Amino acid sequence: MGWQDRQYDSPGQGGPGGGGFGGGGGMRMLGGGFQRKSIVFWLIMINLGVFVIDGLISRFGGTIGVVIPHGEMRMGPLEWAGYFSADTAILHGQVWRFVTFQFLHGGIGHIFGNMLGLFFFGPMIEQYWGSRRFLAFYLLCGLAGPIAYMGFWGTGLVVGESWIPMVGASAGVFGILVAAAMIAPNTRVWVMMMFPVPLKVLIWVILGVAAYTVIAMGNQPGANAGGEAAHLGGAGVGFLLMKKTRLLNWADRLSPIAIQDGINKGRFERKVKKEQAGRAEVDRVLAKVAEHGLHSLSAKEKKTLQQDTDRLRGDD
Repeated sequence: MGWQDRQYDSPGQGGPGGGGFGGGGGMRMLGGGFQRKSIVFWLIMINLGVFVIDGLISRFGGTIGVVIPHGEMRMGPLEWAGYFSADTAILHGQVWRFVTFQFLHGGIGHIFGNMLGLFFFGPMIEQYWGSRRFLAFYLLCGLAGPIAYMGFWGTGLVVGESWIPMVGASAGVFGILVAAAMIAPNTRVWVMMMFPVPLKVLIWVILGVAAYTVIAMGNQPGANAGGEAAHLGGAGVGFLLMKKTRLLNWADRLSPIAIQDGINKGRFERKVKKEQAGRAEVDRVLAKVAEHGLHSLSAKEKKTLQQDTDRLRGDD
């Protein structure tokens, strides 16, 4: 979401929850429920923790100023270190911002809407994918947000500047929303605790609003076209990954056990190669002794032979 579009506390702004879908207790939780130690749980805790810590540091330690054309913008230290912009992430090669911006938010309304969507819809998608694939799914959808924004910006549909910051989990949450609509399209969601709407209808409406904003209002700084472009990017990648599930096969290999197995295998292979090389050197030295005698060996070759002798004695 662009700096100039930060109207998160007003109706319809911010993440998917900001527009009023769900409305608190009126929304039915989907999937297996919100559980501690789930990826959804930790994503919410990390987002809330970053938001609170950055707010406290900003309040009592001060904000950091970033020089921009015709002025300066100020932000908390964590936001300063992690926000995404074309200038920082692309021109200056700070690629970590494609991920870190997803855990930063511009206000209470912004983080509340995103965490609400993650809380209600995330458990079902995590149950569908499994924890490792779900985390990869979520982060890739989030990463698609700034990529889509830059694509629309490059074509001129969205007006902006390279220094404009983007923060928020909205793209990842939109990917989750699309996935939920594909898994349970006819599940009814209570909008503003008053109107039951099929999930697939709600998602189409939200995406329609996002597309209209980008196409018809992309040249209006206050229309949040940059944020809506990011939403479309997250939704698009979410749809693609749900259709092409094999694209996330690699995530299964990122478990701690699999990573440790890979490390152990690499260590074992290196040890075997080292032993084979050592054995070959010993064989060469022995062949030299047989042909020319012990006196023909260099000091290094004698040391190699002595080390092999000591090793064999140790094995006994």
